[in-house]
Amino acid sequence: MRRARPEHPTLAAIVRERLGGSWGDARKLCETGKVSIDGVVCTDPARRVESGEVTVDREAPRVQKGALPPERWVYEDEHLVVVNKPPGVLSVPHSGERDTLLDRVRAPLGRGRGKKGRGKRPFIGVVHRIDKGTSGLLVFARSEPVQEGLKELFARHAIDRGYVALAHGAVDVGTHASWLLRNRGDGYRGSWGHHRPVRDPEAEPPSDAKHAVTHVKGTRRLKRASLVDVALETGRTHQIRIHLAEAGHPLLGESVYDLDYEGKRIEAPRVMLHAYRLGFVHPVTRKRLTFEQPPPGDFMAALKKLGGADWRP
Repeated sequence: MRRARPEHPTLAAIVRERLGGSWGDARKLCETGKVSIDGVVCTDPARRVESGEVTVDREAPRVQKGALPPERWVYEDEHLVVVNKPPGVLSVPHSGERDTLLDRVRAPLGRGRGKKGRGKRPFIGVVHRIDKGTSGLLVFARSEPVQEGLKELFARHAIDRGYVALAHGAVDVGTHASWLLRNRGDGYRGSWGHHRPVRDPEAEPPSDAKHAVTHVKGTRRLKRASLVDVALETGRTHQIRIHLAEAGHPLLGESVYDLDYEGKRIEAPRVMLHAYRLGFVHPVTRKRLTFEQPPPGDFMAALKKLGGADWRP
């Protein structure tokens, strides 16, 4: 896995160099939400900054840890909530990490945001997730029956999920289908038969392989890259990243599935992938709900550098 080179400065180092003062002051500015990269607040003072415009605003509102800001609540009723996940936050706890999106959603509900939130730890059911570096729309259930209803919709592929991405090269419209493995043969996730060709044309995929289908619905050519509109038929781990990388078009900011890419890489602060559309039939009211959220500032800044303006392909 490629990592940021040591010569890339940390966010705190950039702030300290720009403003002077102590390391403690620089770290505090970062941790309290006064520093952004390409318009997106970054609270990690140790983050290596490979590209992007760093802005310091002492008058910016202080980030309240433990609660998702009001502007990121897209929809809420007594049965479920839809939120706009910022990049750099885990969807759910993993390996003991705290301050996940699940934690940030539960915190304000536990303080009485909803009708049933007062005085007790609220139930927040996980239905799906997106990568830590990916931004965009997620739905959480507020009861076990609703959680099961939403999971059933996902199992039937009855959820409309639209993603927008920035990928290297000229991406074509089409469908990518494969059987994904946790280990394709070199320790990385990937498609069965891609890293190690299958010699027997009638061989069946391994029992642990998961069928994955990704639809590239629209593309727009940029400078050495493409703006891509992707729809998921299935929702496997890293599915979009794997399918486009295996097609020769790793996403900008990719550091795992770009091992076979021989072209010149375009720098980006994270994997340039945003879940902009989420649509489903409400499991209780039976009403059709569709939500859209534009990409955040770091995505738009990367798009602008490539000669684009409108984020829709």
